[in-house]
Amino acid sequence: MKKTATARLGLGQGRAALLGALGASALLLSPPAARAADPIRIGVIAENSAISGIAITNGAMIAADEINAAGGINGRKVEIVDYDDHNSATDAVRAFQRAVNQDHVVAVIGSYMSEVALALEPWAARLHTPYITPGAASNEITRHVKEDYAHNKYTFHGYLTSTAIADANCDFTHDFLVEKLGMKTTVMLSEDAAWTKPLDEESQRCLPKAGLSVLDSVRVSPDTTDFTPIFNKIEGQHPDVITTGISHVGVQPTVQWHSEQVPVPMSGISSQATSTSFWRDTNGATEGVIAQVVATPDVAITAKTIPYAAAYLKRFGVTPAYTGYTTDDDVHIIAEAVGRAGADDADKIVAEMEKTDYVGTIGRIAFYGQDSEFPHGLKYGADFVSGLMIQWQDGKQVTVWPARVANGALKFPGFIKLPTQHASAQ
Repeated sequence: MKKTATARLGLGQGRAALLGALGASALLLSPPAARAADPIRIGVIAENSAISGIAITNGAMIAADEINAAGGINGRKVEIVDYDDHNSATDAVRAFQRAVNQDHVVAVIGSYMSEVALALEPWAARLHTPYITPGAASNEITRHVKEDYAHNKYTFHGYLTSTAIADANCDFTHDFLVEKLGMKTTVMLSEDAAWTKPLDEESQRCLPKAGLSVLDSVRVSPDTTDFTPIFNKIEGQHPDVITTGISHVGVQPTVQWHSEQVPVPMSGISSQATSTSFWRDTNGATEGVIAQVVATPDVAITAKTIPYAAAYLKRFGVTPAYTGYTTDDDVHIIAEAVGRAGADDADKIVAEMEKTDYVGTIGRIAFYGQDSEFPHGLKYGADFVSGLMIQWQDGKQVTVWPARVANGALKFPGFIKLPTQHASAQ
């Protein structure tokens, strides 16, 4: 596959170019009008040291290559200009400003971290630049669009909201953990972050409806390095399952759960577990972990899913994290919106993005309208993106839910005790 013409512009590079940059007064200037031969430049801001971050950059490259190999959009090639924000909202804002004012991108795709996405949202408004996050989940992103549409209409939510994620997990919990395994109780374990606040609120509401009584809700700092006292406390409460909401804490809770033989299964959201690199990074400790994903390498959610995952694996040596799939779709959505708009006018591009009805790698993609609860959020449901649940088994992601696409059954490590085992031990 031909390599995409990509400009790698780290924040510490290109100092010579900065000498000729416009001053602060240029921040609100619009980019020059595009000519037919000009590339469609899309900025990509990501946390390249993280599994879910580098997948954003990688996914954008594959999408651009695919579009360009097919002749581009109205004869215009897609060019990805990528920036590493080093897990910093401040660096991400600087990258956004540079992308618009110096590198003249028509739109920006950025970050799987809600704190970063929320920092970029007002800049999308100030600089009148379409912005879409492929991985942040916080409901606050779409709430800002609803509260002040005129200013914040430039922001789109290219991943499920925290509320939708919780709802999907509750649907799985009812169908599988409660109905099939007889589970009745849970302890929620979430990192303390912007995206988990609405996640936990919705989980507190929907888990009891699914059939699980919530014994406790434990929130931990993303900087936590020792989960031993946390697991000891949870184990002492004797839940049937630990409902997780983890991402930035990395591999540590999974590694300690396995090494300490915590007899309670972990099920829920673990964003790093969405990539096959997680097995290697945990040295196999992820065996038995159940995690929510929007796509897997071997399930044909659409005709695009499996070929895309195969192309990603061939190029980068691992399968994509969830953000790899969503970013690929987002590049196509932006590029096609630019093509339909017929110009690099931000308001016209936004209007076309609002009309999106695109079959991508994760399903049929459309955005909620201005009058909905989550304007510019990804539509969630059976006809659109609904998510899957996988379990790690022998180094592979086995899809266990929903039944129509499942390719395996749940299988737990020997140290896990299920409700039937608890009952027999009494």
